[in-house]
Amino acid sequence: MSTAILTGQPVPGSPLEGDLRSLGFDVRVASDAADVETLLAAVPGDQRVAVVDARFVGHVHALRLGLTDPRFAASAVPGAVTAKPEARTALTHALRTSAEATASLPDSLAEAMESGATDVHRPELGTLVATVPTDPQTRNEARQAVAAVDDEAVRLRTAVKSRDGFFTTYCISPYSRYIARWCARRGLTPNHVTTASLLTALIAAGCAATGTRGGFVAAGLLLIFSFVLDCTDGQLARYSLQYSTLGAWLDATFDRAKEYAYYAGLALGAARGGDDVWALALGAMVLQTCRHVVDFSFNEANSDSTASTGSAANTSPTAALSDKLDSVGWTVWVRRMIVLPIGERWAMIALLTAVTTPRITLVVLLIGCAFAACYTTAGRVLRSLTRKATRTDRAAGALADLADNGPLASAFAALKPGAWLRAAPVLALVGGAVLVGAALSNPYGSPLVVAAAALYVALSGLALVMPLKAPLDWLVPPFFRAAEYGTALVLAAKADVNGALPAAFGLVGAVAYHHYDTVYRIKGGTGAPPAWLVRAIGGQEGRTLVVALAAALLPATDFTVALTALAVAVALVVLVESIHFWVTAHKRGAPAVHDEGEPA
Repeated sequence: MSTAILTGQPVPGSPLEGDLRSLGFDVRVASDAADVETLLAAVPGDQRVAVVDARFVGHVHALRLGLTDPRFAASAVPGAVTAKPEARTALTHALRTSAEATASLPDSLAEAMESGATDVHRPELGTLVATVPTDPQTRNEARQAVAAVDDEAVRLRTAVKSRDGFFTTYCISPYSRYIARWCARRGLTPNHVTTASLLTALIAAGCAATGTRGGFVAAGLLLIFSFVLDCTDGQLARYSLQYSTLGAWLDATFDRAKEYAYYAGLALGAARGGDDVWALALGAMVLQTCRHVVDFSFNEANSDSTASTGSAANTSPTAALSDKLDSVGWTVWVRRMIVLPIGERWAMIALLTAVTTPRITLVVLLIGCAFAACYTTAGRVLRSLTRKATRTDRAAGALADLADNGPLASAFAALKPGAWLRAAPVLALVGGAVLVGAALSNPYGSPLVVAAAALYVALSGLALVMPLKAPLDWLVPPFFRAAEYGTALVLAAKADVNGALPAAFGLVGAVAYHHYDTVYRIKGGTGAPPAWLVRAIGGQEGRTLVVALAAALLPATDFTVALTALAVAVALVVLVESIHFWVTAHKRGAPAVHDEGEPA
């Protein structure tokens, strides 16, 4: 239960007390600032507390946005201010310094908290009304303004992301927002909807695995319905302000699990028809994961970069051209569609599954994702080369965490051989290219692959000798992902025995989970996974070396067993640690967030 303290005498006929109670507040009335302080001290320290001017006039949703959003320690709208337990001290201090305020006390409290270095969130209200009238005429005008705007319509509209793909915007969101409202009115949470979306996608994968035309049609329809639910959970979070750290992790993680499970379902369905497409399914997972790492690395590298010589230095001709194209409406949608965001991608997969074969579906998916990857990566490389900015230590540290180097690479990094090793992306690219090239060009079991893997281990460490602050250093994590995943794919294909590629699919899936988990922790502000976890699963270079050694030392059938054992071991370690971390995140004060979906 939260507590709202009304300051001053309630206005006759005002619905304010009822509105606050509808938002879950226990309402108490204070006659003056001293009474407010007394009532504030009586509220348990683990509760949210709000101070609201009794003269307040506005929409209920304005109060909801200003007083109930769990993402912010303190927030305010005109006439109301709120503080979560971590901001209660700042609120109490502000109350003591604002005791003689002649204006609205909540507004004075918010200003005093901000002047005391407390970040007070002020939501964008748009057409919503939140004001404190000082006389009957302005109160009447405010009430008329409230009556002129349907806050429920505003609430529904703002439940939808302002920036989304074409398919999601025009084919899903027009009705999924009403599903979100239906869920909210029945007490369902975003986590319930997220779980339902996962279960629906897993059933879709099971239908695809039947290998029948009816199963493929059902799989396509269920995949679309799963995506509808996937949109609904975020809209429900925004509609009802039910944000949570756990919810953000579930939403992001389940998206990857749904898509990759569906790839496996397609491969199983194709196998029932005598067609082996496991290499295509694994290739699709590798490509899609690498695309995401490019997005995450670039965004983390530049999220808090500072211009080196003024604000003009923080721009580039590429960015200027992009901004110019954004002013032409149709180009915005074309550019969003060609990168195959999740809506377009899932719609394409669902349609092709229903009317073609798994092989055609995966081939078209690979072609589309490869084009999208080239388009987005090229644009980001151009931006990085022409953008003059200084990368922060935090950003460099995030890139190092995303690299996922283990103890073997760290031993080489500790040598600190020389300044010529500043070209980190070149070292990562060369090491990965040599390794994957050796696996492709040599027969299964060749010792040359082990030699290439040893070189890769050394170059992985040398790439991180210096902090990753150069313009293109954000490419290091994607190059490492491509090398590790690509090596497992190529060696499993070279083994040419039943079960090798499915085992490699499982291994890459387990490792990819760890890498996504690292991303979501960094994005959520909770830091990368602990060092012991990275060491326990070998680091990206250690796992790659183990896979290369297993291929060189074991017969093909035993290699499949080794891949399976490694996949199970990695999955158990990372899942147990990850689940414990996210389930208990709120106890460590992790911020309540909600993932806004993949960037591409």
